[in-house]
Formats: sequence, structure tokens, C-alpha cells
Amino acid sequence: MRPTAIFPLLCTLVAFILSLLCIFAGSKGGYIEQGDILTLNTSMLGRVTLNTSKTSSSLLNSISSSIKGEVNDLIGDLARELNIHDFYSAHLLDYCEGYYTPSAMANATVEPHKNVTRCSNHTAMFHFDPTTVIQSELKPGISLADLKWPSAIKNAVHAVEVASKVMFVLYCVGVAATGLALVGAFLGVLSGGRMAAIIDSLLAFLAFMALGIASAIVSAIMSKVVHEVNKHGTDVGVTATKGKTFLGMTWAATVLMFVTAVAWIYEFVAHRRQQTSYVFEGKKGRY
Repeated sequence: MRPTAIFPLLCTLVAFILSLLCIFAGSKGGYIEQGDILTLNTSMLGRVTLNTSKTSSSLLNSISSSIKGEVNDLIGDLARELNIHDFYSAHLLDYCEGYYTPSAMANATVEPHKNVTRCSNHTAMFHFDPTTVIQSELKPGISLADLKWPSAIKNAVHAVEVASKVMFVLYCVGVAATGLALVGAFLGVLSGGRMAAIIDSLLAFLAFMALGIASAIVSAIMSKVVHEVNKHGTDVGVTATKGKTFLGMTWAATVLMFVTAVAWIYEFVAHRRQQTSYVFEGKKGRY
């Protein structure tokens, strides 16, 4: 048993847990909801459009008569009146939706918190399309076009569809390689051989590469989509935020697997030097 091999074992264990959390965050209502890739805040969607003080009556006539007489109430709780949710958070396997509590509006004493009401089914190669989701939830007779939903948001989401699917595959490879590296790390601690160290270093490097590329892709997706939403959606009451917790978990797992690979290389070199030293001392003792 090599006590120094415990360090890469612990690094691999933590990386494995973090990478699993990246995949399964949001798998149930409220389960690590803060581990979202990005969140769309739609609690203000349509506020400008439906505010009679800012729009003409002709614009209101284009919206379903079921809400024409409720404009004053809509200003206080618009999302529920439109039959949509305050937020939509995208995860690797699904999306979740819900309302902000106690209110969508922050003030000096109260900070809104997410209250998840529903999450979609788990889907491999999942791609979040907020335009389709929100349109399907709107009250009959109302369309996103009535609410001035920017086409740039749909275009931005569509542009990263292929990248999001590649990202999912890389996360699966990364988690699998990290899991194998974890098993190899246990064997490496027990055996302490050079072969175990070199195999573990290769597995760790594979996991590092897969998780690193996936992390880079998800970072790029976050930046592009959030930028486009905030650039074109703010005027109609839609904003987006990056999932900082997800970024922290995915990059932490990546760094840990890099450290693990280096640690196993060190173990290989140290074991080789130790064997060389034994051989040298053995030859020296015969003279």
C-alpha cells in the first residue's frame, strides 16, 4: 500500500461526485436547483406590452379578451395571468420551471427564491428551447409575437443546439472515465505498482480532457445565450443569468482530474526511482 496514492484517490472521488452532480442537477423538483446551466427570468414578460400607460389600446386588442380587463392585476403578477412561470432553468438532462417566492421583485429586505413546481422528463441529448416551452404554456389566444418575443433568442438557442449535444456526450465520457479512474485509484493505493500508476494517469488524463472540453463548451453556451437574451430580451421583460454553481462544479472537477493525472505520474516516477535505488544499493553491497 502506498499512502501517497491516497491523495489522487481523494481528488478522483471528489471529481466523480461533482461530475455526477453536473449531470443530475435538477433531476427532481428542487434537487440542486442552483446547479442549473442558465435561468430565464420571465416574471416581467409582457409587462411593457400590457401596460396601458405605455402602449396603445390597439395593441391590447391583439391579446385575448380574457385578460383585457385584468391589466392592473397583471402588473402585480403577470406571469401567472399569462399562464407561464416566473423562471425556466436549463439543466443537462431537463429543464425546471416555477415561481419566485415570496415575490419576483427584490427589495431591501426580501430576496426572491426559486420555488420549483415542475421539471421535464430526463432526456439524453437534451436541448432547452424556451421559445417552444413558453409558447405552449401561454393562454389560448396569446402568442409570443403579441408579447414581442425577440427572434434573436430563438436563433441563439438554435445556434448552440449541436454544441449542447456534443457537450452531453463529453460529460458522459468524462464521468465514465472518472469512474474507472476511481476504481483504478483504489487498486493503485492497494497495489502501489508502476503499471497501476500509469493506467490511472491515462484514465485521469482522459477524464480531464473530456470534462475540460465539455466545461469549455458549456461556458461558451452560457455566454452566448445569456448575452443574446439580455441584449434583446430586457426591453420585453426577459432576462437570463449564468449558472455559477454549475460552472464552479464542472471546472472544479476538471482541475481535480488534471491534478490527479499529475499525481499519478509522480507516483510512477517515485516508484521507478525507488526501484532504481534498491537495484543500485544491491549492486553496491556486492562489492
